[in-house]
Amino acid sequence: MAEAAAEDVKVLGLIMSPFVIRVLIALRLKRVEYELVDVRMEEPRSEILVKSNPVYKKIPVLLHRGKPICESAVIVQYIDEEWSAGGGSSSILPADPFDRALARFWAVYVDDKLPALIRGLRDETDAAKVTEFAGQFHQVLGQLEEAFAECSKGKGFFGGDVVGYLDIALGSCLGWIRALEKGKSVKLLEAEEVPRLAGWAERFLAAESVKGLVRDADEYLKFHASRVARMSATPAA
Repeated sequence: MAEAAAEDVKVLGLIMSPFVIRVLIALRLKRVEYELVDVRMEEPRSEILVKSNPVYKKIPVLLHRGKPICESAVIVQYIDEEWSAGGGSSSILPADPFDRALARFWAVYVDDKLPALIRGLRDETDAAKVTEFAGQFHQVLGQLEEAFAECSKGKGFFGGDVVGYLDIALGSCLGWIRALEKGKSVKLLEAEEVPRLAGWAERFLAAESVKGLVRDADEYLKFHASRVARMSATPAA
């Protein structure tokens, strides 16, 4: 399939969102040109977002030829299918049915565990609770350390030789994980505890499809501080 022109593909979202980053990585992997359209998430939300995703009113939304596709996991799978033969790119999901099911299973695990832990640790101020959240983080990352051994089959990524579906799901969270390590003075993704994941994280962030999308820890911390300040300044309804 021919490479899509930029005006054919738009992504509604914010670059600091892990879920938006997933979509952008998938488009890069398929060598699809796109336009990232920033939207307002505070009320009143951007009209284009509400119109494109009237059910959840959340980001990301992929607009392809004017048609909206919502939810990051759904969008990534759509991109994989829509541009299955684009520009010599490889598949995002594994070709083998069992490997594909395994990648989907662990991606669901990531979404079930990490976003809640990131929000909880990010917003917590009590030292004991911070330690508790960090402990839960270690348990989840320990499970994913074992999953990496199974899914990677001795290669550099969950997807084997290249960034794949599960790499995208977990890797999109790395910016916030590193921000939490710095902002909360906790160790989460440490080579001593999860050596496979620590090595994978460095390879993932260095991949061409990822460079520049996952920002520095300070940018995430500033983004969160700014958001908290805006919410605090908003009068209660």
